[in-house]
Amino acid sequence: MESYDWDEKMGYLRRRMNLYYNDDYIAFLVKSVWKWETPVRIVDFGCGYGQLGLMMLPHLPEGSTYTGIDPGARQIGSANELYAHLPWKAEFIQAELADADLGSAFDVAVSHAVLMHRSDPLQLLAKMAESVKDGGTVICYEPHGCASMSSYYFDDVLSTEVMPLGPLQKLHEQDALRTGKDANIGMKLPVYFSQLGLRRIESRISDKVNYYDPAQDSEETRALFSNLQFECPAQEEDFIQALIERGLTQEEAERLYIAEDLLSQVNTPSIAFAHAPSMKITFGTVVR
Repeated sequence: MESYDWDEKMGYLRRRMNLYYNDDYIAFLVKSVWKWETPVRIVDFGCGYGQLGLMMLPHLPEGSTYTGIDPGARQIGSANELYAHLPWKAEFIQAELADADLGSAFDVAVSHAVLMHRSDPLQLLAKMAESVKDGGTVICYEPHGCASMSSYYFDDVLSTEVMPLGPLQKLHEQDALRTGKDANIGMKLPVYFSQLGLRRIESRISDKVNYYDPAQDSEETRALFSNLQFECPAQEEDFIQALIERGLTQEEAERLYIAEDLLSQVNTPSIAFAHAPSMKITFGTVVR
């Protein structure tokens, strides 16, 4: 059983979702890429409070249904409360993702930023594929951590000083080797889909770019800064030791500490910045 602590992170989930996608891009995927013209039955693995449903359902054909599965009691409770006041047909199930008994009744299985936190991503992908009928679709929204970090720009700041990609890439790779949890999984999913026997595999990148302009003093810009603000790292000795235990050398760990400390200093409300999360959307067809 995977450890679960997302019930304590609901505020984080609510704040972050709008940072990743433009609404018109989701509409484009539904209408021009996936081309769903008749109602579809969607199951969302790791649904949280139903945030992915809120993003997709407005663009789906009328009569579509949404089923969310999540092990978190608070998440499921919030989802039921929220969707009780919305016009879409939705159902939420509290269950461990790997244990959910769904049959193969769905047209589409989706997940959002779930696989990166799993020690068994291929097993969960297989479970998702099992939940859809022959000819159904599996869709996963996942990041590539290093690509996302490389896509920051802070006005008048050298990116090499605040985003040392070499140590970051090594850290992600070592974490994946040690725990199975892979912050760079988004770029690997087409290969994983193929290994599981899915067909007609494609992958897209979200076109969302967040721009913070300190000259625009509004509730929206203040919220954007708060959501993307980098905080000062932990006490230096503890921070470095934790990175060494995760597979970095002393020099690499010190380099990351210096970078994060500098980043927390330059990332202030007076400095303009832009960020492209570059979320990967990978999808494939189940053929039995």
